[in-house]
Amino acid sequence: MIKRTIYSMPSGYRTDLTIEGYCFGSTEHKTVAIVGSMRGNEVQQLYVCSQLVKILKKLESQGKIRPECGIEVIPCVNPFSVNIGERFWAMDGTDINRMFPGYDKGETTQRIASGVFTHLQGFDYGIQFASHYLRGEFIPHVGVIKTDFSDTESARAFGLPYVVMRHPKPIDTTTLNYNWQIWNTKAYTVITRSTERLDIESAKQGVTAILRFLANNGLIDDAIHGGHVSSVLNHDALTVLRAPAAGIYRPLVSPGQQVHAGDVLADILHPCEGHVLERVVSPIDATVFFAFDEPLVMQRQLVFELIREWH
Repeated sequence: MIKRTIYSMPSGYRTDLTIEGYCFGSTEHKTVAIVGSMRGNEVQQLYVCSQLVKILKKLESQGKIRPECGIEVIPCVNPFSVNIGERFWAMDGTDINRMFPGYDKGETTQRIASGVFTHLQGFDYGIQFASHYLRGEFIPHVGVIKTDFSDTESARAFGLPYVVMRHPKPIDTTTLNYNWQIWNTKAYTVITRSTERLDIESAKQGVTAILRFLANNGLIDDAIHGGHVSSVLNHDALTVLRAPAAGIYRPLVSPGQQVHAGDVLADILHPCEGHVLERVVSPIDATVFFAFDEPLVMQRQLVFELIREWH
């Protein structure tokens, strides 16, 4: 294992911002790049990458990484925000994952994105452990943004239950995943169950998915058993449910559960009097893909995404 500095930026008031990468296998080949926490609250993503570093270090010592394979893990791109618990860049609230490919003479987060992306260009595969703008829990899955270079079939190699393909919106054109593809890297976003807290089981699932992907592509000599025959979904085909009222939110189901038409999925309570104001009811037979999990909900807020079950 070689630990190296990917990007460094001086600071006038605290220690320098230093982004570090951990390299395994060949240093002459750029085969797979794995990026973790890019936002300050992405603790789960940071944890998953730390476990990958530990396992890849062991595999390398055992000679199980192919000599022509170069793997790099960057656990954290935004250590400043992690240290103070802020999701975005604390000084101006900007999001590094909305700044790619970056600009080396621009604002701070543009410069960080530029430095990181310059290093990440040229890899065959790019994998990002990311969070979603929706606050809640997901079924672990692989996300693929549809471009001329995207490849949903190769995403099945992770062995996660679902591969979710979606067409890019204008805001997606400044993400790492999209720009990787524009620069001819096959890019995947791996979403585990949580973000701000550790979910150990889904973290293990995320680590195993990466190792399975590496093994299935002949990059490591290690048999990773199990996994799912991934179903490929179009994100636009998910059924979206929104809160019919504002109040205290009491969910009754979680991601992965099967529900039937007419099942009550959540109660919305009067915040002062305690009675049920409204209920969120499933209109279809489905599997819960996403479930909102905050204690307070606003009217019309997205609270569930469902995968329709076809009989």
